[in-house]
Amino acid sequence: MDNEFKEPIFNEMKFTPNGSRSKLIKCQNADFEGKVKISIDDEDGDGIKVILRKDENENIREIKFVCSCGQTKSLILDYSEQ
Repeated sequence: MDNEFKEPIFNEMKFTPNGSRSKLIKCQNADFEGKVKISIDDEDGDGIKVILRKDENENIREIKFVCSCGQTKSLILDYSEQ
């Protein structure tokens, strides 16, 4: 039996706005972007959660810092060569 903890893998979707103020998302406005792994590190003492978003190859794509006061800051990493 495999007792190893594995990070959950989620399908990632991107939605383009359709110009109206409706909250309805139509299928032609949604694109599948790939898969993403999300892990959360919650330190008890400082009140800040660190959320790591990784792609299927374990490359970190985004580091998000979430304060207990509600503010967030994100660092987005781009591995593309230009």
